[in-house]
Amino acid sequence: MIDVLTAPLNYAFMQRGLIAALLVGTVCAVVGVYVVLRGMAFLGDALAHTILPGIAVGYLVNGADRGALFWWALGAAIISSLSIGVVSRAARIREDTAIGIVFAAMFALGVALISTVRNSAVDLSHFLFGNILGVSEYDLWRIALFGTVVIAAIVLFYKELMVVTFDPVLAATLRLPVQAFDLLLLILLAIAIVVAIQTVGVALTLAVLVTPPATAALFTHRMHSMMIMAALLAMLAGVVGLYASYYFSIASGAAIVLISTIIFILVWASSRLLRQNS
Repeated sequence: MIDVLTAPLNYAFMQRGLIAALLVGTVCAVVGVYVVLRGMAFLGDALAHTILPGIAVGYLVNGADRGALFWWALGAAIISSLSIGVVSRAARIREDTAIGIVFAAMFALGVALISTVRNSAVDLSHFLFGNILGVSEYDLWRIALFGTVVIAAIVLFYKELMVVTFDPVLAATLRLPVQAFDLLLLILLAIAIVVAIQTVGVALTLAVLVTPPATAALFTHRMHSMMIMAALLAMLAGVVGLYASYYFSIASGAAIVLISTIIFILVWASSRLLRQNS
């Protein structure tokens, strides 16, 4: 058993991958609590796909430089998140409709730009499907920096974000800038998504944001407790998923998501059995 646990750690890429999984899991789980409580899963999925234009433009300008692609992707995600807020208010339409409009436009633009890039399937695949084992030390520092910014913002505005999340009417009565905090949350979600995409890719980012907080919600309904538990569950899924990918030769991002899903199913089934027996 000791050899099973220590053998993968002999490789530097596994060590960096484990650190990345812990960092990304923590950031996405904490932000994901708001995604679950506010019913923003569709928004999270849309933002994950709206980074495609940024990736395509970044590739056209800087080639396959992963650092540059990260910044272009981050810019596209933030622009998309702000556009959703502006469109929903200026056009006086429902937020989900605004999400659909921005998501469709950005995704179509991304596909159009990527189609002009030769050999893009190889060079851009790590953004589309994730490549946590290819994380460099520079990537780790970048993930840690942006993760710290996201967590610090949530801690600093914890009470305000909680009021806006659970009772927007009360927040308006207290004269809190509800729209500003909504935009702040969108930006934090965009940052978390771009950070997560490097590890699990566009296709699986939503699962990293939603599944651990949804599992934590089965244990507690207190927001801070849910955040802590979701972060622990995400880190557990990240570590176990990486070991599973190492020993069973499967994609690391998919392994992490599958382990997280298995944990959710086990917890959900156990909670139902306990309620039936009580």
